[in-house]
Amino acid sequence: MSLKPIMCVALLSAIWAPAYAYRPFDGSDAGTAEPGVFELEFGSSYQHQGREKSLSAPAVTGNLGLAGDTELVLEGRLERQFGDFSNTRRTSFSDTAFSVKHVFRRGSLQDGSGPSIAAECGVLLPTIYGQSGTGATCNGIVSGRGEAGAVHLNAALTRTREHTTRRFLGVILEGPEAWPVRPVMEIFTERDATEPRTNSILLGAIWKHSEDLSFDFGVRKGRADGENISELRVGLDWSFHLAGK
Repeated sequence: MSLKPIMCVALLSAIWAPAYAYRPFDGSDAGTAEPGVFELEFGSSYQHQGREKSLSAPAVTGNLGLAGDTELVLEGRLERQFGDFSNTRRTSFSDTAFSVKHVFRRGSLQDGSGPSIAAECGVLLPTIYGQSGTGATCNGIVSGRGEAGAVHLNAALTRTREHTTRRFLGVILEGPEAWPVRPVMEIFTERDATEPRTNSILLGAIWKHSEDLSFDFGVRKGRADGENISELRVGLDWSFHLAGK
């Protein structure tokens, strides 16, 4: 099966969430968990930008599959800051968000044909010893999968906790699904109205240990406001039926 051409997605207003529940990426795919299946994503990352360093461990995302190609997503991460920083607290529980993801067109990701189209929208929740306030987010996703691999386009329009607007555009490329270890890549750009643009590329791999368990690894390089960004990500994705099926 060859990949179908991917069309652009227009998004309604919302806010930015740092990740959309698909490890090890910042973006996501146009798929949802099966009804009654709970997916737990657990990861950690170490980031170095300028004189600032941070460790996130753990970063946790829970996805609950519902009927009608819909899932509920709850996420957050414990973060520890090192080096020079302006925050009064070194440790915080940040990037807390609740969202709903829905597939509007079943396509190749659902064993059909053509592009799969989905959106994930929700709210940013108040953090602990981090950013205050709330926001809202919406990410439009178009995916295609074939024998050669998969591609996922993401576009998000954001209203942040600081009441600024942020835009995100990214593409994810994956190797063949049949490979036990498939190479992956993500390229994205994001821009806050009050901050410089961030350009980023991630290279990594996903090891599918079994139908219910996979491990991931990624190295991200980026640049923002004249500073280089380096980040290492590792994690896992474990799914199971809540009814014990």
